[in-house]
Amino acid sequence: MIMPMTIIMGMEAIPMDSGSLYRLLAWLSPGYPVGAFAYSHGLEWAVETGAVADRAGLERWLRDLLAHGGAWSDAVLFARSHDAAAGGGAGAALAEINDLAVALCPSSERRLETTAQGNAFLLATRASWPWDDDDTDLIPGDCAYPVAVAWAAAGHGLPLGPALHAYVHAVAANLISAGVRLIPLGQTDGQRVLAALEDAVAQTAAAAQVADLAALGGCAFLSDVAAMRHETQYTRLFRS
Repeated sequence: MIMPMTIIMGMEAIPMDSGSLYRLLAWLSPGYPVGAFAYSHGLEWAVETGAVADRAGLERWLRDLLAHGGAWSDAVLFARSHDAAAGGGAGAALAEINDLAVALCPSSERRLETTAQGNAFLLATRASWPWDDDDTDLIPGDCAYPVAVAWAAAGHGLPLGPALHAYVHAVAANLISAGVRLIPLGQTDGQRVLAALEDAVAQTAAAAQVADLAALGGCAFLSDVAAMRHETQYTRLFRS
């Protein structure tokens, strides 16, 4: 029996059944086969240069990404993709958002990061968690990761608020995992960073939920430079 539950997003109570929560936990788990463990979003270069050298530095780096960098833009893309996928006859809008998401990638590695994960997410989800009205021809080429997750979430009827919040949390958690291995940090320090970012994750998700595509972009320029420099970094553990 699926028991209903309520998740509080800001001041709004959103009903969500346990099956929906189960899907979110599965899709955004570190064990979901999208290869997220292989990408550092340029953090590897930042660690090598000393721009991120300890727990405080990692927290600052991620706060900037959440508020002004790729994490923010991906949250906006997720929100508007969910709207497009949930709207009747809005398939063309979803494809346009995906084209924009791929075009906005500031480096070849960032493009690889989002499309490889997006493609892998759709492959695994369609095989294990198919949903009605999934038009595979809608996006016949590469699919950006936030677009892919939002597409499936909307297809399964998952509310935007919890789905977006879970997605942003997963982005932060994955980069913390990379930082733990790169700096290196202990697992406890990694959890301290995640705890410290609780409000920042919530604020990013809440702001992105109501932002339109004109809000895309940011000013975390060092993160973009890191992604470009990582392409020619001599020793690398990560693909981005």
